[in-house]
Amino acid sequence: MEKLTDWIGRTEVHSCTMDPWRAQALHATLDSKDAPPLGGDPLPPCWHWSYFLDSAPSRELGPDGHPARGGFLPPVPLPRRMWAGSRLEFFAALRIGAPARRVSSVVDVREKSGRSGRLCFVTVRHETFAGETADAALAIREEQDIVYREPARTASAAAIQTAPARAQWMRAWVLDAPRLFRYSALTFNSHRIHYDRDYATQVEGYPGLVVHGPLLATLMLEVVREQRAARQLRTFEFRALAPLFDDGGSVRACAIENDETVSVWVADDANALHMQGSATFY
Repeated sequence: MEKLTDWIGRTEVHSCTMDPWRAQALHATLDSKDAPPLGGDPLPPCWHWSYFLDSAPSRELGPDGHPARGGFLPPVPLPRRMWAGSRLEFFAALRIGAPARRVSSVVDVREKSGRSGRLCFVTVRHETFAGETADAALAIREEQDIVYREPARTASAAAIQTAPARAQWMRAWVLDAPRLFRYSALTFNSHRIHYDRDYATQVEGYPGLVVHGPLLATLMLEVVREQRAARQLRTFEFRALAPLFDDGGSVRACAIENDETVSVWVADDANALHMQGSATFY
């Protein structure tokens, strides 16, 4: 762990144009109900996860399909990696077709023990600017928590919570292999747990393909966006509670508005809670 903390403060910068086709393809992948976005439109919240992508050569990928550890992210010696949650602040719009820049920094590395054994949490801060120049406006500030875990233990099961019984807004999706593949392609995510069933089940010990955490978070915001399209998002935070798999059933993204805060969550057909979060607006 002492060596891993040397990564705190490491920084990288990505610049890109907010490609209209990518936004339109994500719109199709999500089955969004509004019109496909066009150049000049504001990018919907959290669709920026399809941009600023790590394009490591295939020869530099690790056994799990991720870029080999020890570059920007520390070489954590635990095999299972997942996106555990995020906290985001929105200040200005990213415009489709316009250039943008993201500055990323490792801000924390810490070890813990949990029900499944040793854990290592790496927190990365991203600051995304609506332009490539030094005076470009800050559009999004985000902290992502990435968790690394020990190999699967068959005797250990995740504690499942029950989702709230009532939702003000709700929409269901079927998260099957084609949709997971599309989202992996749009985020250039080669983590094999999302598309390689043999690897996911036989190596990492999951019962099926794992649904992407950011995909679930985006679905929660889609429900809110359908109801409050005219309002500008201020903050959004979420936490993954239990993995979700492509078992053929549907998932429900749900929301309840409480004064200035919207509570959001994802539940499966058995009403098990897989992710929860909250959003606020200007």
